[in-house]
Amino acid sequence: MADPSSYRPKPGQIPDSPGVYKFRDDHRRVIYVGKAKSLRQRLASYFQDLANLHPRTRTMVTTAASVEWTVVSTEVEALQLEYSWIKEFDPRFNVKYRDDKSYPYLAVTLSEEFPRVQVMRGAKRKGVRYFGPYGHAWAIRETVDLMLRVFPVRTCSAGVFKNHVQRGRPCLLGYIGKCSAPCVGRVTPEEHRELAEEFCDFMAGRTGTYIRRLEKQMAEAAEEMEYERAARLRDDIGALKRALEKNAVVLADATDADLIALAEDELEAAVQIFHVRGGRVRGQRGWVTDKVEAVDTAGLVEHALQQLYGEERGDAVPKEVLVPALPEDVDAVSAWLGGRRGSNVSLRVPQRGDKKDLMETVQRNAQQALALHKTKRAGDLTTRSRALEEIAEALGLDSAPLRIECFDISHFQGDDVVASMVVFEDGLARKSEYRRFQIKGRVGDTQVWHGEGQDDVRSMHEVISRRFRRYLAEKDRTGEWIGEDAPEGEEADDGRPKKFAYPPQLVVVDGGRPQVAAAQRALDELGIDDVAVCGLAKRLEEVWLPGDDDPVVLPRSSEGLYLLQRIRDTAHDFAIRYQRSKRTKRIRTSPLDTIPGLGETRKQALIKHFGSVKRLRQATIEQICEVPGMGRKTAESVVVALAGAAPAAPAVNTATGEIIEENDGGSTP
Repeated sequence: MADPSSYRPKPGQIPDSPGVYKFRDDHRRVIYVGKAKSLRQRLASYFQDLANLHPRTRTMVTTAASVEWTVVSTEVEALQLEYSWIKEFDPRFNVKYRDDKSYPYLAVTLSEEFPRVQVMRGAKRKGVRYFGPYGHAWAIRETVDLMLRVFPVRTCSAGVFKNHVQRGRPCLLGYIGKCSAPCVGRVTPEEHRELAEEFCDFMAGRTGTYIRRLEKQMAEAAEEMEYERAARLRDDIGALKRALEKNAVVLADATDADLIALAEDELEAAVQIFHVRGGRVRGQRGWVTDKVEAVDTAGLVEHALQQLYGEERGDAVPKEVLVPALPEDVDAVSAWLGGRRGSNVSLRVPQRGDKKDLMETVQRNAQQALALHKTKRAGDLTTRSRALEEIAEALGLDSAPLRIECFDISHFQGDDVVASMVVFEDGLARKSEYRRFQIKGRVGDTQVWHGEGQDDVRSMHEVISRRFRRYLAEKDRTGEWIGEDAPEGEEADDGRPKKFAYPPQLVVVDGGRPQVAAAQRALDELGIDDVAVCGLAKRLEEVWLPGDDDPVVLPRSSEGLYLLQRIRDTAHDFAIRYQRSKRTKRIRTSPLDTIPGLGETRKQALIKHFGSVKRLRQATIEQICEVPGMGRKTAESVVVALAGAAPAAPAVNTATGEIIEENDGGSTP
């Protein structure tokens, strides 16, 4: 725990201007990012009597080891830079909303020659128009199915579209009138794009124009006694109205707004957003977050706005945003939103009328989301804390191991030996810091073993040595030099988490006493004495400690044992996946892949000409030169490479055990 006075800036050193600041820990990792109208006043508030600080703020300033700042011109620039740094550095003490699930969107790929309507999840792409999010994918498909009667836009994938272009026949939707069949030229690209744009206009809320136009066309068809056409238009109108009925009218017809509501307690906060377009609720989403920093409702609203609109542009940012409390820098936030939209955005708290009533509905949804979240995780925080405490007690540690790294070795009959490293922080998996290793049989400049055959113990020694050598190298490179005290020529660290720069409090290895001894020996050789080591053996789920003749046996009902098992199993699965991918890649590798200057086209030409690698291996240089595109120099390289490569093992018929000899054709027994 650091004393904030040890890194407090000198008096008068901090400028009295807008800016963004970063707190770093003693490993140079950014742990908090904030912004301020006056950097001097804001940073001074952190360096006061610790008893006067909020407990969360106190934890942050005592975890930090340095503070840096960047001066900007305006508060809007500060808001944008703060968002960018939070996204880049992922500080542990900043509030970060995360979606409680992956929401599906209705997407129209306007960037394609023939735009496609489909369901999309994940990151948004350029050139795609999105509508939603929706609660369920089936809700999107029901809506699209109704609207294709009126707007028969393409919905098939690129492969299906290309297939029907080659066949010259449309798919079933083309025959039943739910696709305009651009694949066979029934409509031109321009006509199909116009359909897609009308589809987007209707989904964006401009519905009255199309329904009135269809009603007028239906009346004209009836007057001209074109009753079949009139009936078809009547059905189209009915389909559009049924699609509209799925989204109830809640506000005036022209209202485009997002309503944001919060429900919070001392530890967590839930946010709910209703997306209203054309007066109708077009989508809903929600987040839940831990309140890891001292923040009030206005601060939570500001964080939510950054999360919601930080990557959006244009119409994705609505004209009006309704919130339960205005951010502290409301003018700066409004200007930032307006810059992202390209026009003014109204940010306000609804006081009366339909908007206030709808905000109360959104608020109830937020309260229910928080209650449901707490029901699911009622014992989760307590359970994780108890598990870490049980591990610390069983292993004789001074404190609970907040960061645990687990290592596992995997191979296939001694070949393709790999290792995995998984990381758990506060009892939760931190997947961004998982790492994979190829076992080389070397540690530094010392030859340890040849990597052949099954030797998990020496593999474990190697991987632990490599991991902590990297840690020591990063520590030596960055050192404890920070701010103006850095030596001349030393570059300031960028604050991003390095691959191996953050040490664990506990190393867990998958195995028993031999693997634990190897891991401890590796740490001893590197002079590392502040990292605990244990092993978890699969046979009886025993916990082994270095130098002990007998294992530590935790009760089967122990939360600590359950957490160790989960960490060990995660490392095991991660290692197996990597080992299998390497083995698959090796099996699929051809001897021709290693020949310099031999591209994919000429490799295929060789195989096509000779029928198989076996026959190619038997060919002379002159015969290889007969293949189109093959020169003598390349032919000589092919002969040399195949002569040095071992022939592939014979194929075996698994039903009869018979060895299948490759004949001249290379495919039949």
